[in-house]
Amino acid sequence: MSGLESSWISYWWVFPLILMVLCFFGMRGRRGSGMCGFRSWGTDTRDIHPTDSAVDILDKRYALGEISREEYEERKRTIGQGRA
Repeated sequence: MSGLESSWISYWWVFPLILMVLCFFGMRGRRGSGMCGFRSWGTDTRDIHPTDSAVDILDKRYALGEISREEYEERKRTIGQGRA
């Protein structure tokens, strides 16, 4: 083995360390996305929980702009009819 090859082999641990650091900093800007296997629980208001009612879920979707006002009102009427 030449001197150059042995010097590279002795620094094999640097590559995984760099990947972990990149993963950590990439995860910081994406709360709640589950990047790198981690997830920030309870910080994302867009999360739908099993205890949320249909109206709560509808309100969240409307607030986030996922559905239009007309669709929101129509679905809210539909939900109201289902309770009777």
